[in-house]
Amino acid sequence: MMPNRSHPPRRHTLQRLSAGLLAAALLPHARAQSTAAGAVPFVAAEVRRVDAGAAKLTLKHEAMPHLDMPAMTMVFQVKDPALLQGLENGMKVKVAVEKQGSAYVVTGLQRTD
Repeated sequence: MMPNRSHPPRRHTLQRLSAGLLAAALLPHARAQSTAAGAVPFVAAEVRRVDAGAAKLTLKHEAMPHLDMPAMTMVFQVKDPALLQGLENGMKVKVAVEKQGSAYVVTGLQRTD
């Protein structure tokens, strides 16, 4: 009796499945490495509120594909409180945001006004 060649042998299927699972497991690590390497993109945003005392910034921002985040308004922690100096509500800026632990942190800011 001839083996059915329409389906790959089971071991090849398991090898492909194992390779896919490994790639999926390493993807977040690869994304974290590219973020650490300084490849964090700047995205456009509008300042809604500045809380210098708490080093927090409320922004209405564009989508952040590197964080799988849609456009929205939210509060961010700020890595360096000096970034907040001179900011006012309504100002247009570009921000670099990274996920650090469970927090989203503004690590860079450029004024566009």
